Amino acid sequence: MDKPEGITSHDAVQRVRRLLRIRSAGHTGTLDPFATGLLVILLGRATRLARFLEGQPKRYRAVACLGRRTDTDDRTGTVLEERPIDRLTAEQIRRELERFVGTGRQRPPAFSAKHVGGERSHRLARRGEWVQPAEVPVTVYAVEWLGWAPPELSFRATVSAGTYVRALARDLGERLDVGGHLTALRREAIGPLSVADAVPLDRVTPDAVLSPAAVLRHLPAVELDEAARRDVAHGRTVADPGAPARRDGAEVALLAGGELAAVAREEGGRLQPLVVLATP
Repeated sequence: MDKPEGITSHDAVQRVRRLLRIRSAGHTGTLDPFATGLLVILLGRATRLARFLEGQPKRYRAVACLGRRTDTDDRTGTVLEERPIDRLTAEQIRRELERFVGTGRQRPPAFSAKHVGGERSHRLARRGEWVQPAEVPVTVYAVEWLGWAPPELSFRATVSAGTYVRALARDLGERLDVGGHLTALRREAIGPLSVADAVPLDRVTPDAVLSPAAVLRHLPAVELDEAARRDVAHGRTVADPGAPARRDGAEVALLAGGELAAVAREEGGRLQPLVVLATP
């Protein structure tokens, strides 16, 4: 679904549950309340497929305000410091932005879901306690310059799971020695899933729900015959027609009649079911 601004990801999931009258639902990656865009919500037994989507690259369109630092690293926070930006040039900003491409380490925002001392970082921060989440490895696959209209920079970034775009805005401001924070964020894609194909929250209907096979179309697929389908439904391994070319540990979607029967892992020429949706 295309999440609107102003509601939490949790609230969006609860609304979908009520609209579709389904008990079990969950999302594959939180969006901050001020952010909009693609929120993948899995329903029923398909909630067990979240692990196969959560690690996919994510693409965002963002706007950063340079010259102003906030405690949340976005526009919802308290302004901590302001600095002049008149000396900045577009060329300088573009050069620093492009330096983020690659694998590195990032300090998550103080107001985040990361754990510090066994408690969520944002809970500590809201109590006024000093918070310094540990740095985590992240990858920025690509950045695209969209425009500079001082004090705001528009850009697009494709990043690994766990990367905070508002931390990118903060760190860009630090590199430029002026401070910065995020003012707008829209998630455009998770793996092969695009917000262009999503429906707004107020238009969610049973007809808008994708099949599990469509959601996991980034995985290589194997069509099962009836005998293999029954084996998979009982959790038994089946031969991998893609072996030996397929590497050990590769995840594979197992289909029966075009519908997702299971997700399996390649193990020595056999496909070991990890999550089974098919019934015996």
